[in-house]
Amino acid sequence: MKYRHIRYVVLLGAVAIISIIAMQVYFMNKEWSNKEKQFAQTVTICLRNVASKIYKFNNATPSTPNPVRQLSSNYFVVDVNSELDANILEHYLKTEFNKYNIQTDFEYGIYNCETDVMEYGNYVFNNGTVKTGAISVDLPKYRGYNYYFGVNFPLLSNTIAGDMTIWFFLVGILVVSVIFFAYSIFVILKQKKLSELQRDFINNMTHEFKTPIASINIAADVISNPASIDEPARIITYGSVIKQEVNRLNDQVDKVLQIARIEKSGFHLRMELLDINAIIGQAVANCLANHAEKVKITCDLAPDPGTVAGDRMHLTNIFYNLLDNAVKYAGETPVITIKTVKKAKKLLVYVSDNGPGIGRAHQKRVFEKFYRIPTANVHDVKGFGLGLFYVKSICEAHRWKISLDPAPSSGTTFVIEITPNP
Repeated sequence: MKYRHIRYVVLLGAVAIISIIAMQVYFMNKEWSNKEKQFAQTVTICLRNVASKIYKFNNATPSTPNPVRQLSSNYFVVDVNSELDANILEHYLKTEFNKYNIQTDFEYGIYNCETDVMEYGNYVFNNGTVKTGAISVDLPKYRGYNYYFGVNFPLLSNTIAGDMTIWFFLVGILVVSVIFFAYSIFVILKQKKLSELQRDFINNMTHEFKTPIASINIAADVISNPASIDEPARIITYGSVIKQEVNRLNDQVDKVLQIARIEKSGFHLRMELLDINAIIGQAVANCLANHAEKVKITCDLAPDPGTVAGDRMHLTNIFYNLLDNAVKYAGETPVITIKTVKKAKKLLVYVSDNGPGIGRAHQKRVFEKFYRIPTANVHDVKGFGLGLFYVKSICEAHRWKISLDPAPSSGTTFVIEITPNP
């Protein structure tokens, strides 16, 4: 799938999800508002009935046609135009709320005009039991009435939420759908990335194999020519070319197979106590043996770095890989510095070169398998993009840390953090 198609899928999916979320939020808000209005209407009817009973009980005359005022979504005040007995009020409230099936906690308070405070309040649970003197808040006063009581519903939000269980279930489904969509996009992008890595690997492998195959083909043509029988030196020369190119092909195949074995079954390290300076020295000697004509390597090693528990072969390989990588990318005259520094209980190994450096866009990906810094259609640097992946894997197997120092303005510096044995 092309990136353009992926972008379309992501864009359309995002638009669809945002639209669904917007609609869900809109209808949930509307439903919540409707539930609040419905509750307020029911409570208003109940409180009017309570007010009528109190008027009748006290032989009082209503001072207003509508004695109920809603001051907030969960707080109501009722004008009674006469003094009020708290026990009678509580009885009337319970009766009316049960009659209209209002199943939520409420608390009430009676305004005392002599002290100018709301008092005599109780907290009544939805099962009818009372918690005396447990009003959760100071009920606000209302200046429009002289004799009145207030009723507050502290758990109204919980009650409405309980009535909207189906909506929250739908929201849960929406959340799962969004997570599934996001995961699907992640999988698509990951597969796209793997596909590109596979394509680049095949291209690199093709370039790596074309040269030795061509050399072997030419050498084979020369040797198979009957006229070459009279030139033994020529046969020996081209035979050595074939041998060299076969070894080169074998090395490349071994690298790929080694990574495959590592991914399948992990590392089988043969741990022993090693002198890290000796390991670095061996890697430097191997590198100079292959690139002596064009590379300069400077070693600045700590005199007493301590012994390191590790696998001799793999440790030699990771230092050689770092040196070989520096030779490949440092230009025509590579200058490499390998330095060890003791810091607290750790040993830091720095491998630096004088190359052009690695751009910040690629620094986080240099340790990925098969990843190589793009060079357009130029294939002047050999390799499959496995070297740094192998180095990082070995370091992690030894429980060490390797990082790319982003500080230098030019060149590249890799830092390996080793914990030596005491």
